Amino acid sequence: MEYPEFINPIAISIPIAGFWGDTIDIAWYGISYVLGAYLVYWHMVTNRFQFGIDLDKNQTEDLVFFYGLFLGAVVGGRLGSVLFYDLHLQLQDPFYVFKIWQGGMAFHGGLIGVMVTMFIFAKKHNLKFLAITDWLVPSIPIALFLGRIANFINAELYGRATEMPWGMIFPTDPLQIVRHPSQLYEAFLEGIVLFIFLNLFVKRRGYHGRHTAFFLIGYGVLRSIAEFFRTPDFVYGNDFLLFSFITQGQLLCIPMIILGVFILRKNNATVP
Repeated sequence: MEYPEFINPIAISIPIAGFWGDTIDIAWYGISYVLGAYLVYWHMVTNRFQFGIDLDKNQTEDLVFFYGLFLGAVVGGRLGSVLFYDLHLQLQDPFYVFKIWQGGMAFHGGLIGVMVTMFIFAKKHNLKFLAITDWLVPSIPIALFLGRIANFINAELYGRATEMPWGMIFPTDPLQIVRHPSQLYEAFLEGIVLFIFLNLFVKRRGYHGRHTAFFLIGYGVLRSIAEFFRTPDFVYGNDFLLFSFITQGQLLCIPMIILGVFILRKNNATVP
């Protein structure tokens, strides 16, 4: 298959004349973050009573857009990208962490950031931490789906070489070989499959931590599967594979799965 020529990472380009250049460009990647946050917010508002959450819409907006999106996903994701993948660049340039146009954000960093900010929010509003995360995680696959679609539009994080008929040559690939469109695999697994699992198969009522545990396990397993088709990430400037087959993404998923199993065992539940 041919990578679609009509795809452009820039969604809107607004002509201007000034100090900052000739245009203001709005990328699909940025739109995916904003749209994902809005849809997560909408989904959470519709589900708040089912999870026993007594927060009004203003408090929910604060939770999703400030604590979740900005402090958690963006700040945590950027710090995670530097810590897990680009620490060598940070050591060379103290301001590298602020140069978001030169690097991306890491899901696992964003996850840690969101967990920290949800804990702060729960303490501030005198709520149970796992009650908040249980309410949040069934909506997260919506944002994950849009993020992976944005990765595909950017022709980044593409897959390993393949001979399958749906393989693609990505315009950003310096080798110009046929590869798995692994971004679409991840959009399906982390977005659609995980959303259906958390919203249809995991019971809504029960102990606190139920949805959180299954999200951690579900994402960890599905991401690990997708990693077999995705080009291994560069870690500190090197193409990283532990024991010749374990990627950095899979390594970072192991603590997620362990934590999810721990929550299940602690609450004496093993099935949805």
